[in-house]
Amino acid sequence: MKLAAALDRAFELAAKGPAHGPNPQVGCVILSKEGVVLAEGYHRGAGTPHAEAVAVSQAVERGVSLAGATAVVTLEPCAHHGRTAPCAPLLARSGITRVVAAVGDPNPVAAGGARYLRQHGVAVELGMAEARAKELNLAWQHAVTVGRPYVTLKLASSLDGRIAAADGSSQWITGQESRAHVQLLREQVDAIVVGNGTVQADNPALTARQQDGSLASHQPLRVVVGHRSIPTGAALLGPGGPTLHLPTRQPLEVLEQLTQRDVRHVLLEGGATVAGAWLAAGVVDRILAYIAPVVLGSGLPAVSNCGVDSLGQAKRFLTHQTTRLGLDVLIEARLAAEGNYVHRTD
Repeated sequence: MKLAAALDRAFELAAKGPAHGPNPQVGCVILSKEGVVLAEGYHRGAGTPHAEAVAVSQAVERGVSLAGATAVVTLEPCAHHGRTAPCAPLLARSGITRVVAAVGDPNPVAAGGARYLRQHGVAVELGMAEARAKELNLAWQHAVTVGRPYVTLKLASSLDGRIAAADGSSQWITGQESRAHVQLLREQVDAIVVGNGTVQADNPALTARQQDGSLASHQPLRVVVGHRSIPTGAALLGPGGPTLHLPTRQPLEVLEQLTQRDVRHVLLEGGATVAGAWLAAGVVDRILAYIAPVVLGSGLPAVSNCGVDSLGQAKRFLTHQTTRLGLDVLIEARLAAEGNYVHRTD
């Protein structure tokens, strides 16, 4: 197997790990001098062995020598003791003489693996697929470099930007395919945030559900912000993830609290007042806008006041991708500061 193919395989393995949680998705493939795959592995989540450790353990169990081998990984091996032992010393001890990593580790706590390996006679190449690796762990990368969770704002609206009709009815503006996509999204985030106005008006459960309606294996933390307490018997107090009430309307205070709970990715689901406040605070990193081919003409707008009084003050994002979901269209837009993204249409 050539190096490029091994890197592709490492990314394929990494994607099998959970997208949620405090740790990144990481895959590892170990090649012999002749390019034969000796072992492979991926990280299954916080508290479990890292991808490199899984691959080395697999080789040991099979009685395969790793002398002179190359480890191809999607992220620089760590050099710190966390919930598990560091990977860089393990690779150096295993007999591996070369490590190829798609990107360096941006986490100052875990970084230093490349330096350790080089000091112990292992050749290291970093940055082989940096953009791809950063995209794989977009939320985690943001959280460890910026110091707060990555925030995705979810909007589901009509063509004219309404999330409810004049009489307050809102179920359902978007179609079944869009709603199913949201359930998959909820499985990938650490927390869902809504205002207590949304809890009062809509009584959402804020759960991640499978196609048959049963609860998914991962349930995000359900966060309600605002000073009013959660009503007794509210759906989000029922089966699902844990529920947290934060009696504040300040986005930065909310994010600080969630950072302390190891939250890396926040899904902001509503409502219009909360969306406006978080946009005004400049903490929305991505918008997922599910747009239905429906015109309401009046009713509740998707976003209320976000501090924009003129076109020059508009909150501007870059269109990253558009996707057809049944009759609806999903627009993914990201802050321009995240870099230049190629627009794709699926």
